[in-house]
Amino acid sequence: MKIASKFTISPNCKVLLKDMQLEITDVLRYARLPADLFQQPQAALSPLEYFQLWLGIEKAAGDREVPLLLAEHLSVESFDAPIFAAICSPNLNVALKRISQYKPLIGPMVLDVTQSAAETQLALHCYGYQGNFPSSLALAEMVFFTQLSRLATREAIAPIGVELTALPQNLAAYEAYFGCRIKQGQRVALRFRAEDAALPFLTSNAKMWDYFESSLNQQLSDLDASAGMVARVKAVLLEALPSGESSIEAVADRLAISKRTLQRKLTAEAASFQSVLQTMRTELADHYLEKSHLSLGEIAFLLGFHEPNSFIRAYSQWKGNSPGHYREQYLKHHA
Repeated sequence: MKIASKFTISPNCKVLLKDMQLEITDVLRYARLPADLFQQPQAALSPLEYFQLWLGIEKAAGDREVPLLLAEHLSVESFDAPIFAAICSPNLNVALKRISQYKPLIGPMVLDVTQSAAETQLALHCYGYQGNFPSSLALAEMVFFTQLSRLATREAIAPIGVELTALPQNLAAYEAYFGCRIKQGQRVALRFRAEDAALPFLTSNAKMWDYFESSLNQQLSDLDASAGMVARVKAVLLEALPSGESSIEAVADRLAISKRTLQRKLTAEAASFQSVLQTMRTELADHYLEKSHLSLGEIAFLLGFHEPNSFIRAYSQWKGNSPGHYREQYLKHHA
């Protein structure tokens, strides 16, 4: 799971704002961002500034619904490189996996994609923002993925479910757009029928994907190089935990630095190795308990514990209840 601290603003953003008839000067003024932002070469935003920009777009739109404006004016011309690369995919399943991989290049959100014989589901989480997922941004993301499926297949694909943490005021208009009911829940998620997610993209272009892939992978590598030490340690632990290589010595070796240097850099970010390890294990444990049917023994193994009871004791200390109880309660509220 990669995260970024800065996001480059695509020049195509200006095109989309213009098509949506939004004044760029108003957007930036409401967002409290520099008036020349889009004139700056390689202009980049922090996660907080990213959300400020979105709230600026929302205010500049006034009474107009930004997500529905997006649906009306979204076109291939307004896509930045990671999204344009995704539309070259063979189908929606592949496109979503590619967007999930390159989401850190686009904005401060994590995209989880799960695929089964019956459906494909995506769930979004944001970071770098203290409040709840901004409601209009959550809607816009759901609109984007729906519109992507329709643009690429030229079919009127309707999701089978939309879940939001807050329902929109103009609920009927959004349900008409999606072609399904919208429910209020604990997350931001979208579900497609398996047959719709597997429909061939008419925009599929393997040669174009090959052209983009190496450049996007290089950008992800550059992201690793510029990431803070906490983010880099998390990235190493994500791969190392299942093999049991979760000691500070092992992580320092993987990062090609000394243990002392690693400790010093974490301290500079107001963190410690043990706090990062516990946070990572907690996040992964919740993810496995919520999104999978893995047994507690299998989850313990993936988190680098030698046996299930050690995991159960640790989780109970972290969360105040057992992992089995957490899963039971989660499934009860998300049935």
